Formats: sequence, structure tokens, C-alpha cells
Amino acid sequence: MSEGLQERYARGSVCWGCGPSNPEGLHLRSFAQGDEVVAEWTPGPNHASFPGVLNGGIIGTLFDCHCNWAAAHYFMQMRGADRPQITVTAEYSVRLRRPTASSEPVRLRAWVSEATDRKAVVEAELTSGGEVTATCSGTFVEIREGHPAHDAW
Repeated sequence: MSEGLQERYARGSVCWGCGPSNPEGLHLRSFAQGDEVVAEWTPGPNHASFPGVLNGGIIGTLFDCHCNWAAAHYFMQMRGADRPQITVTAEYSVRLRRPTASSEPVRLRAWVSEATDRKAVVEAELTSGGEVTATCSGTFVEIREGHPAHDAW
């Protein structure tokens, strides 16, 4: 199995959503695919809001992490860098369009729709059972030295 962006660039990350080093986290693994970043994640029984339906907060966390990786990967590619700088969430909104099954894998895809030198607007969608069940739009910012998360990876 190939390495996700998280394992390749942030092996020591303790982020609850995507950190490979958090033993209790969700362990989301994102992969670059053309101009998008994609992921597949399988919920566990403890991720439901009620029987058979994935919790909306979990969906928000998946989007938050996945969109950050889409922004970080975008900046890395634009600069021709060998590793991404850390990005953080400035704001994001999630639209829960229909219930998302908690009994099967979900798929995420995210892409940068616009960017400046340090900010990226990222759009994303989550699918379950072949249907888009949630969407996200947010602004993600590349941090600089002095930010508390600067050396987090």
C-alpha cells in the first residue's frame, strides 16, 4: 500500500483526524491524484450519531484535515518544493446534504478553487454509496515561523 501524504510528510503528527502518530485518531490518509487530493476512510461503530448514520462532527473533522492537505499539497506543487509547509484552517463550512452511512467507506475529494501566495480556497465533497452526502468550502492558510504549529510535523 502506498504512503498517504500524512505518512510521507507528517509521520510524527498527532492530529486527531489525520495524524499517523495519534493512537486514538481517525487516521485519515490523503493521496494526490492530478489536481485533486482524494481519500477513502471507513467509519467504526463508535463514529455514528445514531444507528447507521455517520456523526456530522466526524464529517467536519474529515473535511478539515483533508482540505488542509489539499491546500498544503497545492502550495508544494506550485513552488516545486520537496515537502509541504503546514497549513491551518482559517474558516470552513460544511453542508450535510443527506445522511451518510456509518456502515461503509466514505470517499473524499478536494481541490483548490482559488489561491493567493499563502491562502487557498478549497472545495470538497464526501460521497457514500455513490452519492454526494456532504460538501465543504473553506480557506486554509500556510503558516510562517512563530506560529504554534510551525514545527508540528
